[in-house]
Amino acid sequence: MNFNIYIKEFSYNFKLAYPIILGMLGHTIVGIIDNVMVGRIGPTELAAASLANSLVFVAMSLGIGFSTAITPMAAAADGKKDIEEGRTVFHHGLYLCTILGFILFGLILLFKPLLELMGQPENVITLAKPFLDVIAFSLVPLIIFQGYKQFADGMSETKYSMWATIFGNIVNVFLNYVLIYGVLGFPELGFMGAAIGTLVSRFMMLGYLHYKMKRNAVFYPFFEGFAVRKIKRVVNIAIVKLGAPSAMQMFFEVALFTGAVWLSGRLGVVHQAANQIALSLSSFTFMFGMGFGVAATIRVGNQNGLGDYKKLRVVALSIFLLVIFLQVIFASFFVLAHTILPTWFIDTTNIADMTQNMEVIKIASNLLLVAAVFQISDGIQVVMLGALRGMQDVKIPMYITFVAYWMVGFPICIWLGLYTQLKAIGIWIGLLAGLSAAALFLYLRFTYLTKKRIKNM
Repeated sequence: MNFNIYIKEFSYNFKLAYPIILGMLGHTIVGIIDNVMVGRIGPTELAAASLANSLVFVAMSLGIGFSTAITPMAAAADGKKDIEEGRTVFHHGLYLCTILGFILFGLILLFKPLLELMGQPENVITLAKPFLDVIAFSLVPLIIFQGYKQFADGMSETKYSMWATIFGNIVNVFLNYVLIYGVLGFPELGFMGAAIGTLVSRFMMLGYLHYKMKRNAVFYPFFEGFAVRKIKRVVNIAIVKLGAPSAMQMFFEVALFTGAVWLSGRLGVVHQAANQIALSLSSFTFMFGMGFGVAATIRVGNQNGLGDYKKLRVVALSIFLLVIFLQVIFASFFVLAHTILPTWFIDTTNIADMTQNMEVIKIASNLLLVAAVFQISDGIQVVMLGALRGMQDVKIPMYITFVAYWMVGFPICIWLGLYTQLKAIGIWIGLLAGLSAAALFLYLRFTYLTKKRIKNM
């Protein structure tokens, strides 16, 4: 293999991906900030926030996954420099994302009674319910925001959502601080302040991104002529056909990790809190892989629109190699710092909860060792999914992710987590198994498809 042809693509890949990564890190940092601030109130509050967020993350995965259909369609239009096609994708994508945001909010309220059936501690459920109501409503502005973001990403203008997310994070940190602890004249709301901060910050992000895109000359032509009466059923169906499988791909993975939250909750508060700490940290590093996955969708989508499958394969494999290198670095960091990182989330001076807190730190430290291993598998699978999405190949990857996560990963989580002494560590070994299976078969799918298209050129 001549690595030089891939290495020379690294610079452009990074230039395209880093704003996406920073934007996605912004979403993750919101959760980490919430967990750090809530975790310092107490382990029960952290477990309650974890439980509520687990349901919201499942719904969010459907919304974000669906919105990713906009990116390859926008990238294909941009590759052909077709303004009219791009405008059609933008208008219909925003229309569908708005409807979906309200649907997901309603579904969470509808399924909220499931909290009682999940075998979680009663005090955790009591705290989680009002938190869930507020966080669920924040899905409405977030999914609409995704409609704007995915279109901008497809146009290779990736910095707008980055700045919007940074702005939203600043708002979130400020509101968290003043509302959780009751400073600067604001009421002391405890961990509910984190939910309100997240809600307000997501509305602010949406408003910022709309304002900046509409004022930019690149995007201005795409805002013209929007009207509900112009929305066409045939275009909606085309987006849904691409977006629904993409939504299910992300749903299967996020639901697996949500299942890990549920299983950890069955083991007790300390296991659930430890799981949330390890999940927060691994989610942070995953955003780098996911950012490069979006970059793969954009660049592959451009080449797919042009029909240049040889260049498409080079571009995708260059991102693949870059992500492996990066994830190895993160894996090494987790191994070296696995005993230190969990202490960021726990108030080690809290005498009342000292025994529980020390147990949480011990369990979380061990989970980070497993997380270090699956960094590589996670990076590979998300880049391969992005590349296949750029080729508008979504159905077979949907089946692959279902089998990998729910026929391989989750049964192992249940067996090792609930029926062996490994407990939380066993749950995370199941996550590793699912991610590794997905990485292998998605890579094989990409290799088969690109070689077939190159042969038929």
